[in-house]
Amino acid sequence: MGIPAWIWFVVAAVAAVAGLALLMTDRARESSRNRERARWAELRGWQYVDEDEELPREWSGGAIGYFGAEAAVNVVAGSTFTSDGRRPVFVFDIVADGVIPSVIVAVRCNRVQPALLELWLASVPFQRTEMPELLGPVGQRYAFADEVAAGRGLVTQELVEAADALGGDVGVAWIEQEWVLASLAPNVGPSRLERLLRDLGEIADIIDPSEEAMDERYVPPQAPVVEPPSDPSDNEVDEPGVNSPGEGVNR
Repeated sequence: MGIPAWIWFVVAAVAAVAGLALLMTDRARESSRNRERARWAELRGWQYVDEDEELPREWSGGAIGYFGAEAAVNVVAGSTFTSDGRRPVFVFDIVADGVIPSVIVAVRCNRVQPALLELWLASVPFQRTEMPELLGPVGQRYAFADEVAAGRGLVTQELVEAADALGGDVGVAWIEQEWVLASLAPNVGPSRLERLLRDLGEIADIIDPSEEAMDERYVPPQAPVVEPPSDPSDNEVDEPGVNSPGEGVNR
């Protein structure tokens, strides 16, 4: 005996209602996130736009390359102070395959860096089709670079310690062109974004110090103190009974 057609109709109706409820919940959550991000930008005096399709194309590494970001939404643009001065910043959610997998935080340096350097947590499945070269473990993360020698030059003890301090919720932090970027789960609030901005600002100061900071870090070598040669005649003492050169002998 077959299942009556009305049962299939009820099942389909229940599935449709459940799907609609999930969609409404997602939209409500996204709307709440939009409002929260916009209020945060307003409090900071920063700019906010709902969507920017071009922004993710500025970068190709890290979470943007991993997820294949197609657009940026809930975009905040402004600037923040670091110990080496004011730096421009971006905060935005990326869209990939119709969902938001990550929020990106970016801080701008003053100079283009010599290599793309990615720092991934070991617990994150970071492999993708076009992966930079593996440099090896650095602190709590694995380092990858598109230029091995230049990438190794960026990895200093200061950078490793700063990357370790980012936290276990930062799946990847990376340096690309003149930017330092990192990714978080898309549901984090402004307070966590503020902390990450400060941490990335410290990394920017490490890899892109101001001229004043570079002068403070550089300690010129001390020149050895060289005593002037002494005049041998200063040390000559006439001994009794010995005449100076050129003088006769007294008889």
